[in-house]
Amino acid sequence: MTTPSALERPTGVPFPRRLAARLVLLPALGLSLLPPHRLRAVLHLARRGATAATAVQAGDARDAMCAVSLRCAGPKGCLPRSLGAALLCRLSGTWPTWCAGVRVVAPFTAHAWIEADGRPVAEDVPDDYFARLLTVAPGSRSHR
Repeated sequence: MTTPSALERPTGVPFPRRLAARLVLLPALGLSLLPPHRLRAVLHLARRGATAATAVQAGDARDAMCAVSLRCAGPKGCLPRSLGAALLCRLSGTWPTWCAGVRVVAPFTAHAWIEADGRPVAEDVPDDYFARLLTVAPGSRSHR
């Protein structure tokens, strides 16, 4: 029996969803190059008028991003993956909480992820595994 690799891409993502994920991939990669204060400003604009994404909606968006991009599916693709998933949710009128921060256990590393219902989506870690440094939540103010 084989174990799934870090680069294994989700299967079963419908074609229209994969197409939409490809549509937001380039903007997500572009946004990942912005400095944090500009990125936060752009995400604030993007989330306006959106309702909170459910864990299922956010998880589906994350899976779709991993299905269309090996970079997003890999361990170093957290920033474009999280941005793409947030933008993909926004296409359907919802917004997850987008987060950037650090892992609180050694080795300390930067990470970006999305949350729904106050929990990290598809991260397979305890809820307090990451310390949030920057968040953009649906319909609320961001925290530094």
